[in-house]
Order: sequence, then structure tokens, then C-alpha cells
Amino acid sequence: MSYRAIYTYAWDLAEDGVATCVADFRRLGLDTVTIAGSYHAGKFLRPHGKAGKVYFPEDGTAYFHTGPARYGAIKPIANSLLAERDVLGELTAQNSMAVNVWLVLLHNTHLGMAHPQAVVRNAFGDPYYYNLCPSAPEARAYAIGLARDVTESYPVAGISIEAPGFTPYAHGYHHEFALLRSNIWLENLLGLCFCDHCVAAAEAQGIDARRLKAQVAHDIAAYLDSDIDFPPDMAEAFWRADVVADGDLRRYIDFRSNVVTSLVADIRAAVRKDVKVAVIPSVARPTAGAWYEGSDLRALGATAGIIETCFYEPSPVRVKADLFDIRRRIDTGTTLRGILRPSFPDLSTAGEFIAAVAALREGGVEELAFYNYGHLRRANLEWIGAALGGQ
Repeated sequence: MSYRAIYTYAWDLAEDGVATCVADFRRLGLDTVTIAGSYHAGKFLRPHGKAGKVYFPEDGTAYFHTGPARYGAIKPIANSLLAERDVLGELTAQNSMAVNVWLVLLHNTHLGMAHPQAVVRNAFGDPYYYNLCPSAPEARAYAIGLARDVTESYPVAGISIEAPGFTPYAHGYHHEFALLRSNIWLENLLGLCFCDHCVAAAEAQGIDARRLKAQVAHDIAAYLDSDIDFPPDMAEAFWRADVVADGDLRRYIDFRSNVVTSLVADIRAAVRKDVKVAVIPSVARPTAGAWYEGSDLRALGATAGIIETCFYEPSPVRVKADLFDIRRRIDTGTTLRGILRPSFPDLSTAGEFIAAVAALREGGVEELAFYNYGHLRRANLEWIGAALGGQ
């Protein structure tokens, strides 16, 4: 399957019409539509929106008709658009472009609020409702069910799974607020999950997770009680020193990666065998930082077969550097895809964007995707045609 894809949302395709959008995508040289099948909340500016320019998606809903029997305690919530039309069904009914489904798995505040027993919890036991924990059996069953459901119910060519792991502490949650400077040391400690599921599973592997949890809580509390603000470079050095010096912390981070890799393996085993499974490991910049979320690039690539990387960088030079590093971290048998944004805040001119596409292709990345149809000005969409030779 060739993969020259445009990322899309159902509401944009419904507004402009599936047939109209598909014809325009083909004109640009694209051959695949990657549509969100499950998604979180947002506040989106739509430059070419017809029914309004600012859109608020319904939080944590599914954009395809789901089968409740495929799930356990946590079941997907249907988006209200499905009462009017099935955009994914319309897409798969046409045969001029392949259809790939983008699934945001565990980043789901709506479901987290409804199922607090299955969410990430920090060292103090505080719930992070925006992140179902990949160690929680109910959350795993939901993620596996979602992937199985869409691939069994619709003749899709593939799925791209995002957020299979531990979402970082700072993730733009609504009105996220603090009256002190943050830093990577504090955020990384706050982002570690010590829910009962994680602690029990880690201890079963010989990690003293309860001691680590108490130490992390003590360190965070002491910092918050102090009058110190760590400068960014010092905070990064302190975090790296903690990882190196504390054997349980290093092993706990490795444990997190094993949890996420095993979830992806379960998804790969559950979906149709002819479906391609790609993993979007992180939107962290650079991609190497994905390890904190439990994304072991080499292991995920070997498990799923495809790593779909967000090359969200402000220059072709940085795109090329990230590609060089990713190649070091995956096996030669893993297919590497690239996602680019032909716009601010990444590649702000057509020349920069075309050069970034060329850099990826010269580096052996032939499967490309572009983000996101509804967010881009029409002038920026034309850059895709120029880069692919679609015009």
C-alpha cells in the first residue's frame, strides 16, 4: 500500500462533502485519507470552514459505529455526528483512495472521568483523568477493542494508533495553571504513574515501586515547599542524574515501555491480519524523547511494523537531523513514515516545506502524511501538491 496521506476529521469532511474532498486530495497527489476514528477535546481554528471558523470537538468520542460486545467495562462514546451520517462509511465506500483510521487510544478525559479506577495516578494518588493507564486491564481492553472494532466493521487499509502510553504531565489540559515556574525535572516526576495497577505489575518484576513512589512524592513535596526555581539546564541535569543514580527509577521507566509495547502487540494480534498497524510514538520534540511516554521506538517498530513519526520541526535541517537519529533507534526491517505540517509553527514557507519533504525522501521515507486538512489554509494545502508533483 502506497501511503501519501492527509490527516482529517469527520466534521470537516462532512461539511465539504466526502466526494469533493477526495477529488481535491487526489489532485494534490495524495492516495490515502487518514481520518480520526476516536479523538479527544480541542478548540480548533478552521481557516476554510464554512459553518464557522472555531470548532470544539465532543470530548473523547468515536467517529464510527461501534459494537458494544467488543468491549469490557469501558465502552466508546458515539459522536453525535453519527446520528446524521457515517463519514468513515462514506469514505470506505469510495474506491479512489485508501482509508486509514487514526485512533487516539488512551488520551480520553471523558472516559477517564467515567472510569477513575483505570486512570494514571501520580505519586500522591492524584488522578489524571485525561489519561487511561495502559497498565489498567479495563483500559487495555478498551484500546484493543477499539482497534479490533474499526478494522472488523469497516474495510480500512490500516490504523495509526496514537497515545498508547503515558501522556506527559504538561499536555495542554483545559486551563492548565500554576503559580510557579515548571521544569522538566518537576514535570517528569509528576508524570510518573503510580496507580495500583502499575505498582503491582512493577513489583511483580522485582522493582521496589512503593519505595520509589514514596521517594518521588517526598522529592516533589520538598521542592514545592522550597523557594527554589530550577533553571532549565539544571533541571534537565537533575532529571538525568536521577535516572542514572536510582536503579529502581531506571527499571520503572523500562517497565513502562514494556507495558506499552505489550499493549501494541495485543492490538496487532487482535486486528485483521491484512490491516497495517502504525504507531505514532509521541509528539515530543525531538522524537527520541518518546521513551518517557513508554514508547521504545525499536520495540514498537518490531511489534507493529510501522513507526509513524511526527517531524514537527521548524526547518528542513532539523527534520533531517531527527530522521538520522530515528534511523539509529529502529531496526532496518521497520517501515518509517513521516508526518509533516506545511504551515506555522513548523515549516513557514513553501520552500522550507518542499525541502523537508525532499529530505525525508532522500532519507528513505517514502510513506508521508500531512497534518491536517481542516487546520490548513487552502494556500498551504497547495504546497502538498507542489511537493508531491500533484499539480
